Amino acid sequence: MARAIWSGSISFGLVNVPVKAYSAVRDHDVHFHQLDRKSGARVRNKKVSEKTGREVKPDDIRMGFEVGKGTYVTFDKDLLAELKPESTRAIEITDFVDLDEIDPIYYERTYWLAPDGDAAKKAYGLLVAAMTDRNRVGIGTVVMRNKEYLTAVRPLETALAMSTMRFADEVVPRRALDALPSRATKPDAKAMKMAAQLIDGLTAAWDPDAYHDTYAEDLRTRIKAKDSGKDVVQDESAGEPTGKVLDLMAALEASLEGTRTKRAKKPAKAAAKSKPKSKPRKRPARQSA
Repeated sequence: MARAIWSGSISFGLVNVPVKAYSAVRDHDVHFHQLDRKSGARVRNKKVSEKTGREVKPDDIRMGFEVGKGTYVTFDKDLLAELKPESTRAIEITDFVDLDEIDPIYYERTYWLAPDGDAAKKAYGLLVAAMTDRNRVGIGTVVMRNKEYLTAVRPLETALAMSTMRFADEVVPRRALDALPSRATKPDAKAMKMAAQLIDGLTAAWDPDAYHDTYAEDLRTRIKAKDSGKDVVQDESAGEPTGKVLDLMAALEASLEGTRTKRAKKPAKAAAKSKPKSKPRKRPARQSA
């Protein structure tokens, strides 16, 4: 069973809803250790002095912020620990805003919020229903692991999710990048029509299970194979580029044709699967005169 990483309450006005937070995401990256090629032993990282080359003990390490080349403002770890905010037991919601107004670029990491105890279920359910009805998300702050986060509490179906968010000055504005277009371009009408048809042809319902981290899956397969002593043969042509298509219209036409062919095959298969088997008709019973 999943273990709560934080417990407290959602607080707005005079209302408090006790909740527990559970991580809503998990990383599936494949992690490797560094090994000595000759001995096979683990390679460890050591903290050494840049000046003497000797290893420095943890108690002799101070934290420094570089204010100039080679010039630092230093702090002891204990002093920095005192400056960290203490963990609070409340998600302090200050505003409710329209969910559609928040750009996803601000979202960072998401947690599920569950009602903490039977007594909290009624208030929790009411909050989910009210926020869903008004299409609102609660914006506030919370302190977890000695760090203050801007948070968004939003309804997702029957539950509440809390997403930590980036502050405004952490998001790079579009105008700060010269590489981004500053104004919308007016495309060729024919190209626009074909691009729209291609997008419509590839439009599908959102199904997160349809997408996989193929790199991690292939890597785990290779690890398993090597562990069992099997040779892994890689398809060299799989990663080769097919070449750049310089003609945009030709690329659109080829893509559209491929999409039409793909779509034309699907209904036939679906119809064959869903077509019910014909049953023998029953003759109506004769009625006596």
